[in-house]
Amino acid sequence: MESADETVLIFDGSFEGWLSAVFYAYAQRLARSPLSIVSSFDHVPNFLANEIWIESNEDQAARVLIKIKQILPLREVVWAFLSEGAKIYTHLFRVVVYQLDNPNKKVMQNFAHPDVQAVQIAVKKVGRERHRMQAFVRFEDTTQGVYLAKVNPDFNVLPLLGDFFAKRFADQSWLIFDVVRGYGIFYDHTEPTAGVREIAQIDEVVLGDSSVIHTDREPIYQRLWQAYFRHVTIKERINPKHHIAQLPRRYWQYLTEKKGV
Repeated sequence: MESADETVLIFDGSFEGWLSAVFYAYAQRLARSPLSIVSSFDHVPNFLANEIWIESNEDQAARVLIKIKQILPLREVVWAFLSEGAKIYTHLFRVVVYQLDNPNKKVMQNFAHPDVQAVQIAVKKVGRERHRMQAFVRFEDTTQGVYLAKVNPDFNVLPLLGDFFAKRFADQSWLIFDVVRGYGIFYDHTEPTAGVREIAQIDEVVLGDSSVIHTDREPIYQRLWQAYFRHVTIKERINPKHHIAQLPRRYWQYLTEKKGV
């Protein structure tokens, strides 16, 4: 909970919005005052705190981004941001302040610092989720000429998956849709130079039951995949506890081999 003498900067949840909040904090000389940066999605009104809503500003965000690239590993900043933790935006801001105050240090290596520690933990969690999504995405053959996969990751990792799947399935058009966050990434193999694009929504019926647009081949593919998993399973070596540790149940909903389990 924010204290009564604290300033709370509320941004729209986008990376550009967070960068704009960082710009505002420095422009208003608030960097070393009690300050929190929160997403509008996490914001709980506090009438005792000084709350300021920050509008995203492309130019201001670009200036802050240039500076961050100069002083911090951008990968770690972005990955931590994508963790969407309620306090991560403040931790990231404090790390920026910490690095600017100590230009001769590599502050991200100071794991004893509470803000650095929080950021590094978030980076590891996002990296782990990214790796799992690379392994656990299951595409379905649709009548739209696009392979569709639905996912529900713990963190906002879709921005980290595009390049991986674009290289792996460069000869196919595909869409990976995050049902939790309500957006997806789309790749059209007929326009490879366009790269991976963001899709804001898909049909609600398809979102609820993608089988309505399955090709005639898709049920066959699914049965073959399920049969393969049954046949390669060695019953004497089944270890449910270890299996769930490696493949948590929260991933099962959209795994072809787990349908009906």
